Amino acid sequence: GNQTYVTPMTRHVEDTALMLDVMGGQHACDPWSSGYNPTNFSTNLASMASLRGTRIIAWSVPPGRPFSASAAKVFEASLNRLSNLGASIERVDGKGMDIEPIWRTINHTVWRTRFADFAARFGPDLSVTFHRQLALAENISAVAYQQAMFERSKLFLSVQAMFDRCDFLAMPTVSRSALSIDHDLFSGIDIDGKHFDELRANWFPNTMPFNMTGHPAISLPCGFDHEGMPIGLQVVGPLRADQQLLKLSSLFERASGLLDQRPPLID
Repeated sequence: GNQTYVTPMTRHVEDTALMLDVMGGQHACDPWSSGYNPTNFSTNLASMASLRGTRIIAWSVPPGRPFSASAAKVFEASLNRLSNLGASIERVDGKGMDIEPIWRTINHTVWRTRFADFAARFGPDLSVTFHRQLALAENISAVAYQQAMFERSKLFLSVQAMFDRCDFLAMPTVSRSALSIDHDLFSGIDIDGKHFDELRANWFPNTMPFNMTGHPAISLPCGFDHEGMPIGLQVVGPLRADQQLLKLSSLFERASGLLDQRPPLID
């Protein structure tokens, strides 16, 4: 099925637009691009000078999920920046966006289908974590997979309905700053001194919904935590409103003045 999302990283919004200029449009290998007219995303990228009249729905994390104090402080500053640029902010609680079980069923099944043969051929050369990831889908039935797809459709309609009363959505990209590069994916996560066994659902609950729905989303640097680690703001636009999302992102990036700042290097 149509379960594909790509998460490239670029230095700044302008590079993202240039990348999409190259990647965008119809292609024979992607039936879902059929009928999609190419857009020059980098044209007039910096033309937006204000967010006056722009309506944004915002939430922090879904109910019951942790949110570090440092990330919360940076998120509040980001919403204030959007407001100062002219946007009106409607705060909601994120109810209905905690969809990790749906994401897990669909994603793990896709990964196992794609990589099981690869893992069998190159098993000893692959990480233990990779094999454990594939094993998570061993007992997911076809019925469970299809039920998750039905739930995914409901999620899509729920997000679509939000755009009846707003132009963009905004929320933290993650609930705390980055983990160590060698952190064990299966060891859980600590947030403000409290341990949580499930990493994904508690660290990045806000990215999974839009992996499922296909709405354009971008993560923008928006500040640093108490240890100098970067924090991201995720902004989501209506379906196929990539260009509008990039223009808002460019304005936010220029207003933030963060491009020349770096976290401290660790020896």
